[in-house]
Amino acid sequence: MKKIAIILLLISSLYADAKIYTGAAYGYLNESFSNKEAKANAVDVAKIKIGYGEREGYAVEFTVDYSNTDSDYLSTKDSPRYAINIDLVKAFDFDIYINPFFKAGIGTGYLDSSEHGNLTFGSFKVGAGTFIPVTEHFDFEIGYEYKYISYEKLQNAEESELSDVNIVYAGFNVRF
Repeated sequence: MKKIAIILLLISSLYADAKIYTGAAYGYLNESFSNKEAKANAVDVAKIKIGYGEREGYAVEFTVDYSNTDSDYLSTKDSPRYAINIDLVKAFDFDIYINPFFKAGIGTGYLDSSEHGNLTFGSFKVGAGTFIPVTEHFDFEIGYEYKYISYEKLQNAEESELSDVNIVYAGFNVRF
C-alpha cells in the first residue's frame, strides 16, 4: 500500500507542474532521391504532435506525420506515407515577441507504394523555426525541417534508396 501511495504522489507531482502541449501543423514537402532523377514536389503534409517541455527551454516531442507521395519513382499514383518521429527541441527566449527554436530527431514509417507494396523507412531530421506566443496556453509555430530518409531495399535493387526531404510548415500548439 505504501508503494502505491508513493507512486501516486510521484505521478501527481509530475502532472502538477507538467508542461504538456499538443499541436497540429500543415505544410508542403519536396523530396529528391540520391541516385535517381525522380522528385516529389509540393506534396501536402499534416502533423499531429504531443510534447513535454517549456516554450522557452527544452522539450521532447512525439509527432505523427501523414502525406501523399507524388513521386514517379516509388509509386505511379498518389500513395499515403505515415511516419512517427521523436524530436528534442531547444527554444530560446530573447525577450522579443517570438521564440526561435532548433530541433533534431529520428523517425520511422511506411509508404504504401502502388509499385512496390509497403515500403518501410527510417529518417534523421533537423529543423528550425519559431514559436509565436499568443497567450500563456496558445502559440503559433512556423518551421522548416530537413529529413534524410533511407527506404528499405527495393526488389531487384542493389542498395536501399536514400532521399532528401525539405518540409516547410505552419501550425498551432495548445499548452496545458
